Amino acid sequence: MFHHALPNKTVIIGAGGHAKVIVDILRSDPHVELIGCIGRDPHANVLGLPVIGGDDILPELLEQGIHHAFVAIGDNAKRHALALHVENLGFELINAISPRAYLASHVTLGKGVAVMPGSVIEPDTRIGSYTIINTGATVDHDGNIGMACHIAPGCHLSGNVTVGDESFLGTGVSVIDGMHIGEGCIIGAGATVIRPIPSYSLAVGVPATVKRTLLINKERGGRHN
Repeated sequence: MFHHALPNKTVIIGAGGHAKVIVDILRSDPHVELIGCIGRDPHANVLGLPVIGGDDILPELLEQGIHHAFVAIGDNAKRHALALHVENLGFELINAISPRAYLASHVTLGKGVAVMPGSVIEPDTRIGSYTIINTGATVDHDGNIGMACHIAPGCHLSGNVTVGDESFLGTGVSVIDGMHIGEGCIIGAGATVIRPIPSYSLAVGVPATVKRTLLINKERGGRHN
């Protein structure tokens, strides 16, 4: 006789627009049972999924046997810090992979990764933990995307592109093959990257030009403008 494993009871940490997309994706996953969202407004819901409390109830959820979570926060540095906190509490972070995304063979994913509908990830590409590959974004072969990055809708990264931890590539960014974008960068919407971008840079335009260096927030481990 075959025994089917019960779905993993999972809490969504976040209750905004990004959480809506994650809830929609995970509802199509038969291995996941969503039990609610963590947010500030206890009377709110996300696509009908209730907000069941704030961060303070997470230890209680663990005691109730809910061991899986997804951190659905848009800000890279905040998502990174919160994901580490949630893992330290004892939760296992799952991935949210749209059935309408295409992942080629030999793609390596970390934990807590979101891959949205219409996105394409080609062979021998590594996607770091807590990273978002958003709607319709493409990452070609041999890509190396760091932790807690956000590759926004409609971005196109050619082969052998490296993106450092916590970098944000705005909507419609294009990156030619072999480019290296450092950690903590912001690449403005519609920019075309044809030269390497140093860490903690704000770069905009066609071709992308560094406009200034972003300050590093030592306490949070991320950047601020």
